[in-house]
Amino acid sequence: MYKRQVTEDGAHPNEHGVPVGPDVSVVIATSGTTGTPKGVELSAAALRASAAASLDALDARDGRPWLCCLPIAHISGLQILTRALEGGTTPIIHHGFSPEAVLASGAAHVSMVPTQLRRLLATGADLSRFHTILLGGAAASPALLAAALEAGARVVESYGSSETSGGCVYNGRPLYNVDLKIGDDGLIRIAGAVLFSGYRLRPDLTAAVREGPWFVTSDLGELPGGRLRVTGRADDVINTGGEKVVAAACAAVLAGHPAVADVAVVGRPDPEWGQRVVAAVVPADPASPPDLPTLRDIAKRTLPAYAAPRELVLLAELPLLPNGKPNLEALRHVVRYDQNSCGTEP
Repeated sequence: MYKRQVTEDGAHPNEHGVPVGPDVSVVIATSGTTGTPKGVELSAAALRASAAASLDALDARDGRPWLCCLPIAHISGLQILTRALEGGTTPIIHHGFSPEAVLASGAAHVSMVPTQLRRLLATGADLSRFHTILLGGAAASPALLAAALEAGARVVESYGSSETSGGCVYNGRPLYNVDLKIGDDGLIRIAGAVLFSGYRLRPDLTAAVREGPWFVTSDLGELPGGRLRVTGRADDVINTGGEKVVAAACAAVLAGHPAVADVAVVGRPDPEWGQRVVAAVVPADPASPPDLPTLRDIAKRTLPAYAAPRELVLLAELPLLPNGKPNLEALRHVVRYDQNSCGTEP
């Protein structure tokens, strides 16, 4: 007869559960930015390879503490704990994000997302107190990075995913024992010791993203001069009037306007064009927000005319997932059309 057991933490084993493989130490849910989350199986070897390479790249084996103000149920938060373990330090853990608490933490190293950095900058504090601000989860605008530099911050931009044990590319350069390449389809491919073991109970999904030693991401990218530049997600391409628009590329252009504090671009159903490009913008000054004609003009200076937004929605803040990434699915369903829209001309 099955005897139910409870751990000291109150966890109950599932008598009908399927055990993980012997090399799996943790199962992390993907962010679910554009769909249903998947269970990513990671080995201790992969996690430690990532943490060791990260500490070396950041020159962070200095015995000073890391601050964790990201959910540890996501890879970004979990890897802070792994870095601390690898570096022999005790992490400082905050349950939630408070700029004031972050500034008073005494931590030397912190990992955060652009929205959190923006809120930290709003305090006007000198950010040189941190040896490292590891920034990931979403693309950071040039204006945000410039403001952080002016505030004394040492920001390192990180790219990666749950499948790569978190960030595996820093400031466009792969970490130790990580290889990058761009396929003929434009998708970023990653190989190395940091890769996941597979998707939990989904060998079909695992096979679909593996090409020998390579993990095929859903991100589009380029490698000019050997430095990675992420241009967007393949599953976040907007098809408008038969033309394809990379939402992230449009958002990156709009983010350069000084009146834009934060922005995300999504496709919404359109009876004539299939999808219409919608810009969801958080104004830098709510009393003086940017208007649609101005943003369209900016977009058309560097992008094809069809990539310019045909609708502008102003928000107090972008909806976010628990890990700090913009919740694009929520934007697609919550954003409503309003008077800030143009006609049917592309």
